[in-house]
Amino acid sequence: MKIQNSFIISVILIFLFCLTAVGQHSHASNYVGQEKRQIKSLSKSDIDDLKNGRGWGLAKAAELNGVPGPIHLLEMEDEISLSPKQKRKIGILFQTMKTQAIPLGLKLIELEKKLNGHFADNTITETVLRSLLDEIAKVRSNLRYVHLSSHLKTPEILSPQQIQLYNKNRGYSADDPCLNIPKGHDPQMWKKHNNCPE
Repeated sequence: MKIQNSFIISVILIFLFCLTAVGQHSHASNYVGQEKRQIKSLSKSDIDDLKNGRGWGLAKAAELNGVPGPIHLLEMEDEISLSPKQKRKIGILFQTMKTQAIPLGLKLIELEKKLNGHFADNTITETVLRSLLDEIAKVRSNLRYVHLSSHLKTPEILSPQQIQLYNKNRGYSADDPCLNIPKGHDPQMWKKHNNCPE
């Protein structure tokens, strides 16, 4: 009987502890602070990347599968021994990509601002929502194509050894990217992009 009473008391205490823990659960959003942004869906960093034709993470399918990006190749030209001819070709590829990416980035910012405005002004309708989302998806798809297609062209300019060295210098040859942050990378951003635990 004593064992049974102890068991019942233990179950009741565990139940009460769980109720207390649930009662203390915070409902705070992970988005706290973002409500102050001019365009809620884009950070200052996002806007800066889009305005300046930077990758914005859109070319990860190429980059993380060993297909180099032109800007990173130019940044490590000495480490991977780019020839003047390779440097020129990659420079043209980068400028072409940037020239195409900037107007698309600006258009994406404009569309996100428009979507944000409709929600803020309470003028959003299902028709407007569908139309804007379709436009945003098309622009984002085109922007992603611009970045990925520039990666797609780099292997024909490089030797296999340069590609291997590129990936090693970028930190992709390590078993755990969370433990091997390449020189020159922001550790916090690197960990975020590689889904590392905080």
